[in-house]
Amino acid sequence: MNGTSSAKALEILFVCVGNSCRSQMAEAYAKKLSEGRVRAWSAGSHPLGEIVPETATVLAEKGISLEGHWSKSLEDVPVEEMDAVVGMGCEVTCPVPAGFKGRLIEWNIPDPFGHELAFYRSVRDVIARQVSNLLDELLEQKEGAPAADPAP
Repeated sequence: MNGTSSAKALEILFVCVGNSCRSQMAEAYAKKLSEGRVRAWSAGSHPLGEIVPETATVLAEKGISLEGHWSKSLEDVPVEEMDAVVGMGCEVTCPVPAGFKGRLIEWNIPDPFGHELAFYRSVRDVIARQVSNLLDELLEQKEGAPAADPAP
């Protein structure tokens, strides 16, 4: 055994419409919270081509940088390699390739695009909680939390 399967990071893709707000926030939080155990991606079904400044502002308030991030389409990411694909809201459809073996997850997170900064903050906080819960669940499954021994 070479142990590479247990060392391989989980691959998670977050998908929204423009890849300028919600999915960027989720990708950034997943990278920060997973401490390298997850490889996070984001994409848009109709990418805006830029990350809106409000997204960067509300993440910077929590010490999270979007350096190295850019607005991407689904064609720019290896969807077929994902362990999980998360749709950020009900207006998003993420076509997955034939034979996709990962898990599809749907969240119903409102799109802050065009709203005031206070709304971006509320969406950021919802995403932070959702990402944290998802990472706890997926990493526990991957790492196989030891079961308690039954009493003799």
